[in-house]
Amino acid sequence: MGAMSPGPSLAVVLRNTISGGRLQGILTSLGHGLGFGIYALIAVTGLSALLLTHDSLFFLLQWGGVVVLLWLSYGMITNSLDHKDESDIHRRQGFAEGFLISFLNPKILVFLVAIFSQFIDPEMDYFDKLVMAILAGIIDTTWYVFVAVILTGTSSIDILRSNSVIIDRSIGFVLLFLALTLILKTFF
Repeated sequence: MGAMSPGPSLAVVLRNTISGGRLQGILTSLGHGLGFGIYALIAVTGLSALLLTHDSLFFLLQWGGVVVLLWLSYGMITNSLDHKDESDIHRRQGFAEGFLISFLNPKILVFLVAIFSQFIDPEMDYFDKLVMAILAGIIDTTWYVFVAVILTGTSSIDILRSNSVIIDRSIGFVLLFLALTLILKTFF
């Protein structure tokens, strides 16, 4: 359910799918799933306690997330001025953006700790924990791949592409707003 809620992750997958096509959307989804899976592994192995109790580590993750949001928003706002063909988009960029938007979002870790705490038994072996983390990453990836495939499998993609400059700028401003909100929450 967490992946299905609208937020920066969905915005990045949608934007990359619209501007770069199905493959770019899928690669963004795979990057996001990897970041999510790493957090899931951290949550099930108990390393989350280290991150959540050490304010400086949590703060670094938050600020990393702010920097990524600012970087993505800047790119979306300025790149929309000279919109590129999907052939110009580097495939690694989508994967990296998907990974960074998930891995530098400590709220994902908090969410996973809340979910997994109901199922983790102190006597559970490492293999079972690993399976839980892998399944979480697969579920996350599957949802975003589904979004990319459905979006590119309809005629609405042509309408979205014809309005991609507006969409890029809009998503860029939403991400900028989220970054500024995080900055204000941190200091006030």
